[in-house]
Amino acid sequence: MNVGRLWLTVAILLVAINLRPAMAALGPLLDLIEQATGLDATGAGLLTTLPVFLMGIFALLGRFLRKALGEVNGVTLGVTLIMLACISRAYWGSSIGLLASAAVVGLGIALVQALLPGFIKGQFGATTGRVMGFYATAIMGGAAVAAASAARFNESLGWQYTLAVWALPALLALIGWKVATAGNTRTAAIAPQQAPMHFWRYRRAWSLMLFFGIGTGVYTLILAWLPPFYVELGQSRQLAGDLLAGLTLTEVVSGMIVSAVVGKYHDRRPLLLTALGCTLGGLAMIILSPVSLALGAMLLLGLGVGALFPLSLILAMDHLDNPESSGDLAAFVQGGGYMIASLMPFLAGWVKREFAHLSLAWVGVFVAVFLITLLAFRFSPASYRKAFYD
Repeated sequence: MNVGRLWLTVAILLVAINLRPAMAALGPLLDLIEQATGLDATGAGLLTTLPVFLMGIFALLGRFLRKALGEVNGVTLGVTLIMLACISRAYWGSSIGLLASAAVVGLGIALVQALLPGFIKGQFGATTGRVMGFYATAIMGGAAVAAASAARFNESLGWQYTLAVWALPALLALIGWKVATAGNTRTAAIAPQQAPMHFWRYRRAWSLMLFFGIGTGVYTLILAWLPPFYVELGQSRQLAGDLLAGLTLTEVVSGMIVSAVVGKYHDRRPLLLTALGCTLGGLAMIILSPVSLALGAMLLLGLGVGALFPLSLILAMDHLDNPESSGDLAAFVQGGGYMIASLMPFLAGWVKREFAHLSLAWVGVFVAVFLITLLAFRFSPASYRKAFYD
């Protein structure tokens, strides 16, 4: 890897690190936020649901955004929005302010996630799978640090400044991205090289969307409600945050493993089924004995969910060779997928409000993951071309 490619990879990782902390830092502080703002459980769930839903809407506009902004400029705008949203939380801590900042965070993340995969495929070609693995791992790494540090920062900064502190790494990412992409030919708006594919016409595109959505929904549910779940079971806020951080760090390790081995598996199904099996095992532990089996549950969920996220994106991008079409498919899959995923924190908040606990939410997610495990058997490499061209 030459120096320019190395710096570009570092810049991509800096950007990726900032795509989850604005949400991951909320969970360990959610009871404090509810007390300070008057939000109920359903409203608190919206703090995660809203950005994820907006991430989905704007992901569907990937081709339009690429034409209007260009990939580099679009990512620049996205990181800037994330930074500004984090800053606003220091000064606008009402329920309206938090929901508004959540919306801006969602817009910023959506821009990055709609445009960066196509940029990566255009820049890295045959090594796209490995770079996408690093990208997904960095996303989870940022979430791990945010979850682990939230309760500790709160002790000295208070919850508002704890949420706002994540403007600093966003600023660093913005500088790194601008330096690494200076003069890049993909800065300008990019004219499509071929007619756009209408992915809504293809059953495989919908299958990939459902697979990504449910897999990502497990992650968003964990991100929003795992710490409050353990707090309501009598565990300390710091321990609850540490459990989320430990799970997320395991996701990072899992993502690194995927990055290292994904090139050896042209057929992604063995990796997918292993990840799904770990996810089901972790959910079963939370359902059966959440306190005594907490460490085992965190380990299995981290390994499973940490592999599912990059594998779902890599699987979608495997289907098409053209970078623009591949990026458009990734945007379609992420768009609808994030909308599906956004429902889970909201529905879990509704379950908590109606039944006073979250146990039924974990059961529902277990059933959903079991169903996409059956779906995964259909994703053979031989089916890729047939799904979109035959």
